[in-house]
Amino acid sequence: MTKRDVECSNEELLEKLGLTTDGKLKRAAVLLFYRNPHRLFTGCYVKIGKFGVGSDLQYQDVIECSLILIADRVVDLIYLKYLKATITYEKDLRVETYPFAREAIREAVYNALIHCKWEDGIPIQIRIDDKSMYISNACVFPSDWTTENLMRTHNSRPYNPDLAGTFYRAGYIEAWGRGIQKICEACEELGTPIPEYILLGDDLTVKFSALESVALSDSKIPKRQNGGLDGGLADRIIAIISSDKTITVVEISDILNVPKRTVEREIKNLRERGMIARKGGRRYGYWEIM
Repeated sequence: MTKRDVECSNEELLEKLGLTTDGKLKRAAVLLFYRNPHRLFTGCYVKIGKFGVGSDLQYQDVIECSLILIADRVVDLIYLKYLKATITYEKDLRVETYPFAREAIREAVYNALIHCKWEDGIPIQIRIDDKSMYISNACVFPSDWTTENLMRTHNSRPYNPDLAGTFYRAGYIEAWGRGIQKICEACEELGTPIPEYILLGDDLTVKFSALESVALSDSKIPKRQNGGLDGGLADRIIAIISSDKTITVVEISDILNVPKRTVEREIKNLRERGMIARKGGRRYGYWEIM
């Protein structure tokens, strides 16, 4: 959609997106744009967990907001909080290599959001350990498809076409059913195996294997103290702000699992150093990276 397309009232925009019928909202409109859809659709959220050995759950997050906001926040949260990159340098350029291809994970998350059978009341679940990442969602698998067919060229057949249509017009996805092909290409470019799709009843899980040279054991990961992160807090705050310029200090604190006062202190330092600035008031303002 062009800028001109969205310069209209909310009612007109929803109509353009095909999310109203006889002047009433479709369910897809609520899922996409209502800030608390889980109040009306039980299980409409994303759950992320970091696991150690076996069933050892180390920490977790629940992202409860509209699907459009979830699409923006989940991948950033995974890479800011749940994964650790190896750092190398090419001349003076710092290079961060993560254990999972970001483009592949983003595409898999979008697929889960669009194809999820939300009426089952089961959230999307993302399980992360040192060697693997699993992204699972309830689904209605086409009767003539198999998990092997998914890895081949196939037509786009979204379970929730209204969700898919809005994600397409927002620029998140394309409409040719190439999502899994793009996932495989991103994994191959990073040097990891192509993902494995597992269908168990009405649950579809995609398993990603970590890059061997980057996967870390628990003993190699520095322990967090007082809810803080292992260094680079300023860089992480800037990365979050760059992805959502209207984000609040409280939301940054929740994403990073860092005390609010720590975030406020770091933001104050960044503003004094001229690296970020606040435009507008507290309620309707936004951040600007200098």
